[in-house]
Amino acid sequence: MIEIPFATPQDIELSPPSSPDGFSISESLAPRRENYAAVTTDASFDGILKEPLQFKEDIKNGCGGQLWPAGMALAKYLLCRHATDLSDKTIVELGAGAGLVGLAMARGCHLENPIYLTDQEPMLSLMNDNIQLNNLGPNATAAILNWGEPIPHQIPSKPDVIIAADCVYFEPAFPLLITTLQELLGPNSVCYFCYKRRRRADQRFMKMAKKAFDMELITDDPGAAEYNRENIFMYTIRAKQTKPARSAT
Repeated sequence: MIEIPFATPQDIELSPPSSPDGFSISESLAPRRENYAAVTTDASFDGILKEPLQFKEDIKNGCGGQLWPAGMALAKYLLCRHATDLSDKTIVELGAGAGLVGLAMARGCHLENPIYLTDQEPMLSLMNDNIQLNNLGPNATAAILNWGEPIPHQIPSKPDVIIAADCVYFEPAFPLLITTLQELLGPNSVCYFCYKRRRRADQRFMKMAKKAFDMELITDDPGAAEYNRENIFMYTIRAKQTKPARSAT
């Protein structure tokens, strides 16, 4: 298993070098910062949610513990465009961190089934804190999912919908994320994927993903022009459809 090491917001913009063989990166390359206190942030997504969510942000265990712009963009898109048509779906969030996108859906998308917020073990307590902070225990479940490993039995193996925001920032984890998406995507599954392009390495991930999946840029979001200017892009990802074999003549 490759664990994504502790990183701060500054470390994401200028990410530490990665090992060529893809093994764990020393935390000395992404030093722990002690001067970031936990805070609580309200989010109504520009008034889309009548009852704002509260998020505890705490990056002592990793950069996923704060709210990131691609997560805000994806949450707003799903609340605006898919508030009702996902109600009966099974949904899994990858790299949930503080739970921004998943909890926005749990509050605003009228879901019949609990949404699964997943991340590495250091984020588990923060995900649970934010579920409890917003009284969304019946609507959301936090679970550990390490990319590249078998899907835990408590998480739906082929969910209808996968959501992933701000998951592209640590290059050695790129193939692990690809593997996990391949494991989760069924023939009728869709992943709503949003990322902020920061470095050339991010483009390498997109090339890998386009070879592995059917990807389509989302164009029905009225806010796209604004977040594209910030290098934020949103896609749907689906499993590649197997072409039928030609019959012998």
